[in-house]
Amino acid sequence: MIFAGVKILPIYVSNYQMQDAIESEARFAIGNRLGSKDIRDNIWKKVNEIGIPADQDNLKVTANQGAVQISLDYSVPVDLLVYKFTLDFHDHADNRSI
Repeated sequence: MIFAGVKILPIYVSNYQMQDAIESEARFAIGNRLGSKDIRDNIWKKVNEIGIPADQDNLKVTANQGAVQISLDYSVPVDLLVYKFTLDFHDHADNRSI
């Protein structure tokens, strides 16, 4: 159980950090007057900083008329020596609820 926790828990912590970064970027992007390219660059920098195994094609940013939508889909393979599986994550945030 400890071995599985050591392998899986950091993946979920990284996903939580990525979801928080996406939500923060969506919330403050319009106030900071950032365009889609700037938002994409900021998020991609955070993806690399956290170490998320995602492709740039999986990062989708839409910013127009005061609305921002950001989504990032990625998968992380997990090897528990006797069992291998893939965790799929679909992080999404927008600033509509503000």
